[in-house]
Amino acid sequence: DPSGTFVQLRVSLAQTACGKRAPRRHNCRTVESRRKPTCLACYKFDTGDVPKVLDKYHNCGPSHHLAAKEIKHRDEAECRAVEEAGKAPSDGLYLPGMFAFSKGLPA
Repeated sequence: DPSGTFVQLRVSLAQTACGKRAPRRHNCRTVESRRKPTCLACYKFDTGDVPKVLDKYHNCGPSHHLAAKEIKHRDEAECRAVEEAGKAPSDGLYLPGMFAFSKGLPA
């Protein structure tokens, strides 16, 4: 994409029985009775040598929540908007407020 690089990351989290400072974290068992949130992150970077973030969105929510379907639809819409960041309008339409001009006062 000439407007930049779009990255989408979805992570499912689970609480473990190990403490934060446990030296052997790879042997931790998950706690089944706890919530397991799902996180979604979307980023759009420009194409420069040192990429800058053009837009971003991130949200963590419970996967078991009754409104999970609505949250998923909102997340998808937000990520689509992030993906479109930096793209020029394809049809060249003028939208009110797209451009602003000001007249300087005489010196």
